[in-house]
Amino acid sequence: MGGFFAAALKEDCIFDLFFGTDYHSHLGTRRGGLAAFDRKDGFCRSIHDIGNSPFRTKFSAELNEMRGNLGIGCISDYDPQPLLLRSQHGSYAIAAIGKINNQEELLREICRENRLHFFEMTSGEINQTELVAALINQRDHLVEGIRYAQERIDGSMSILILTKKGIYAARDLYGRTPVILGRKKEGFCASFESFAYLNLGYRDYREMGPGEISVITPEGVTVLAKPGKRMKICSFLWIYYGYPSSKYEGVSVEAMRCRCGAMLAKRDRMSREDADIVAGVPDSGTAHAIGYANASGIPFSRPLIKYTPTWPRSFMPPTQKKRELIARMKLIPVKDLIEGRRILLIDDSIVRGTQLRETGQYLFETGAREIHARPACPPLLFGCKYLGFSRSGSELEMIARRVIREEEGDAAEESVLKDYANPDSERFRMMQKRICEKMHFTSLRYNRLDDTLAAVGIPAEKLCTYCWNGEE
Repeated sequence: MGGFFAAALKEDCIFDLFFGTDYHSHLGTRRGGLAAFDRKDGFCRSIHDIGNSPFRTKFSAELNEMRGNLGIGCISDYDPQPLLLRSQHGSYAIAAIGKINNQEELLREICRENRLHFFEMTSGEINQTELVAALINQRDHLVEGIRYAQERIDGSMSILILTKKGIYAARDLYGRTPVILGRKKEGFCASFESFAYLNLGYRDYREMGPGEISVITPEGVTVLAKPGKRMKICSFLWIYYGYPSSKYEGVSVEAMRCRCGAMLAKRDRMSREDADIVAGVPDSGTAHAIGYANASGIPFSRPLIKYTPTWPRSFMPPTQKKRELIARMKLIPVKDLIEGRRILLIDDSIVRGTQLRETGQYLFETGAREIHARPACPPLLFGCKYLGFSRSGSELEMIARRVIREEEGDAAEESVLKDYANPDSERFRMMQKRICEKMHFTSLRYNRLDDTLAAVGIPAEKLCTYCWNGEE
């Protein structure tokens, strides 16, 4: 996953670029980068590893060293970017957010037909943004190249391209990720997160449509390719990835989570006779828990406090064992709110199940009497093909798929998986019970997909639900 920000101003944009990009730190944990164009000095670029320290600490010097009135920035889980390139389109910088499933096929084709080479990173992979640029450069005009790249990629790709004359912004073909435009008197910005520009003096201008390509200058935004009619924005943005103060397609993340928790409570019908407190796993489970508490009448409480002074962002070690330890270290228990209590615990989702199981065990060890787990979305059955939000290397790392494999064997047919995705089926109820047993909860009940989508509030056909039901 990752996020990006762009600014085109009549004056120097580096201050806006620095803070606008920094506001996307929750979306990426490995690399950060800025690129700018100055009319006098030309292009400049800086990339840092942010794996062990926040973006601001690595890029604070750039506030004084970089200049330019046009700029793009990116924070990524994977690739160092923006890249600075020279082609038949001239010099430009590019940042790209998404996922390429047919990377090897595209690499072979480009290398065979154009005799190009690609720099290999230490992981043995290539930089996917470099591949996006190579696809764009197959066409004589930038807009044609952007559209060609998006159409050839199996997956999803939103793109920012910084040129001497303006910034090209392209939302992926089906709008799976957002690109939102802001405006102030000095110019315009483009952002993944809508809140990223508010404290910089911008106000909402508009959201780009699916597949739209526009060029942004200090004077305005010009549409170069009109939006398509089909949208499939990622539903998981509201459930987990989005920052609470963000909104997508006009729908607030925080408000959606509160509605989602309330709908879960109405379906669940737990009361103060069944549980003493409702608690959310910080941070993304908190608003879901508030919504549940308000609807159920069970008091909201914070028995787990996230320690933020030295853990301001999601540092992710390379091994699962260490990730579990880090996740536990960030949560500090409040024993007086735990001991002897029946806790209704809400998290945004269950992927592998390891972290929530550890959290439940932690609460039991601190004196909790019962733990009733309520994920805010259905079981995840399919690995994301479009954004790569899960770090799972295989679908079989997901706890729901492990349970299905134990019951059905290694190769469960699509029709069988569909049955497990149906909350009214016997297979679903069996899976839910088995997961509850594996995670040692007193009870477990998932939110339903129809309730989750209703909490978003936009037409269901505009929402991507692939990770839950395999439907594209």
